[in-house]
Amino acid sequence: MPTRTARTAWNGTLKEGSGQVELSSSKIGTYEVSFPKRAAEEAGGTTSPEELIAAAHSACFAMALSNEIGKAGGTPNALDITADVTLGQKDGASAITKIALTVRGEVDGLDAAGFEKAAQAAKAGCPVSKALAGVDEITLDASLEQ
Repeated sequence: MPTRTARTAWNGTLKEGSGQVELSSSKIGTYEVSFPKRAAEEAGGTTSPEELIAAAHSACFAMALSNEIGKAGGTPNALDITADVTLGQKDGASAITKIALTVRGEVDGLDAAGFEKAAQAAKAGCPVSKALAGVDEITLDASLEQ
């Protein structure tokens, strides 16, 4: 199985410093990071570990759901997945406190109950979901749209 690599170069203290995250394996980009913008409501042109986790989770979930729909006898025409990753406080320290997955799907061959079952299976089976099992709350809102 493949290994994927990202690299971060950081300069300075936590509060005044900043860094650049490089997606090394794909070579598709280098992105700015800073703690003040990580902890702010507005990202201001920088990314964060939480946004990168959200990207990984939504992409992995989309693949897992597509697989589960196929196993259930359906055909996914379009899946729109959003992952909202919340940085909060737990036991006095910064922590990822919640992940909310939202999926809207256009699927042939499954009814709403079948789609929900496939979505729940994808949530349980997605490798990124498994890696994030330490997060206190991971919710799923799945809706079939025709």
